[in-house]
Amino acid sequence: MGAREVLNKLKWHPDLDLDKAKVTIVHRGAPCNERVIDGNDIQSLGSSFMDVRLNEGKVKIPYHRILKIEVPNKELWRRSC
Repeated sequence: MGAREVLNKLKWHPDLDLDKAKVTIVHRGAPCNERVIDGNDIQSLGSSFMDVRLNEGKVKIPYHRILKIEVPNKELWRRSC
């Protein structure tokens, strides 16, 4: 299962909650080149990108930049090398 499928499951499964997720992405120039996005900032999930509301405004982040997806006390997905 890829990152997009995990995010869609969090969004649509009645027992899960995308708003509680933390998504770590590659973000050039940030400390360690990583940035953590709160699930409640994800506005929509497209076929190749997710639309995210950040301080800079609405941005499109491609799924290939996702490093890991977590919910409280559990890592759901991590990019393999």
